Amino acid sequence: MSGRISTVRLGDPGVAEVILGQSPPSSSYNDVGDGLPFFQGKADFGLLHPIPRKWCNAGRKFAAAGDILMSVRAPVGDVNIATSDCVIGRGIAAIRAGSRTDPWFLYFALFYSKPVLEGRATGSTFASVNKATLNDLDIPFPERAEQVAIGLILRNLVEKIEQEGSIISTAHNLKRAAMRELFTRGLRGEPQKETDIGPVPESWAAIPVAQLGVVKGGKRMPKGVSLVRENTGRPYIRVTDFKDHSVRDEGILFVPVGYEDVIRRYRISSKDVYISIAGSIGLVGQVPEHLDDANLTENAAKIVFERDDVLPQYVMYALASDACQEQIGRATSKNAQPKLALSRIEQILVPFPPMLEEQKEVVSVLDAIGRKIDLHRKKRAVLEELFKALLHKLMTGEIRVDELDLSALEGVGTDSGGVAA
Repeated sequence: MSGRISTVRLGDPGVAEVILGQSPPSSSYNDVGDGLPFFQGKADFGLLHPIPRKWCNAGRKFAAAGDILMSVRAPVGDVNIATSDCVIGRGIAAIRAGSRTDPWFLYFALFYSKPVLEGRATGSTFASVNKATLNDLDIPFPERAEQVAIGLILRNLVEKIEQEGSIISTAHNLKRAAMRELFTRGLRGEPQKETDIGPVPESWAAIPVAQLGVVKGGKRMPKGVSLVRENTGRPYIRVTDFKDHSVRDEGILFVPVGYEDVIRRYRISSKDVYISIAGSIGLVGQVPEHLDDANLTENAAKIVFERDDVLPQYVMYALASDACQEQIGRATSKNAQPKLALSRIEQILVPFPPMLEEQKEVVSVLDAIGRKIDLHRKKRAVLEELFKALLHKLMTGEIRVDELDLSALEGVGTDSGGVAA
């Protein structure tokens, strides 16, 4: 039967030992692997395990392989698991599972307890928690067999999330490599020739954007008029909405009622290509059809195409290539607030195949990789939501492991092993 899980203090006998980090002499830091890995705080953390960036040959406080590492100074409460003996600095506490506690369960109990610790952090400049606060932390504490089962299920889920992240990263690297190959060699196996932007297939040319389309700017809202969250039917797209050559729906703001016509001429079509000109300069993409005719921020420009032999999506991918991004970097003003002028966008040279069919083939290859990335992003998002739901239900006792339908987790893995994977 499910029911509320009892709690214990983290510092109770047999539950856990808390070891606060201490800064070693600065002369003992190095980045050549001399000594033990040295972790100072959240910046060193990965999804499950820390990533060594510094080493230390004269440490003062140490964690052992399998210890839980917790960030105790701004931010507070993030956790990782040490995969080897390591030196810990002031921003880290090592939490070692006691005889009554399953290490993986303890990891997830501390992960679950982060909001409580954040609420107990003190300090006006840097929020932090001390050893007494950690020892006094109440954590869920079912019987040992349930701890082991909970730790196993949640660990398998997190490792599956990590696996999806690795697939996404690999696919991104593949896409970058494919773009380098496609925009320098094409798909027809023809000889290369040198241009002002480097090698391209012999039948291609390096053509300025101004010869492919018309560059137009976006528009800021009138002074004193704020965007609204209510869907007025007139979305307003900002640079912060740009994502993966498209626009994300979450967080879209809208032009308030009564101002629809004020910025009518600054709307963007799904057939145009956008490019950010301030903030995160050089982001390129196209708006999805359901946002067709949305208003465009003044911090972005659009390229409007009228030529039948130009595929807008091809130009979008080409502008994201190394050859074009390097030009964008050089063309951006070096002021306190860097900006990319519309006239500079017009001068960017694009590797361009004269045959529309070849443009379509290039787009087809890159779209296929993009669909793979999107598929695994969705898988990861589903797993993350499942993890959040299970973490809460298992830590509160709302559900017990023997009540779960584990068929949904088929293929996630069932190897328990030690904490240090």
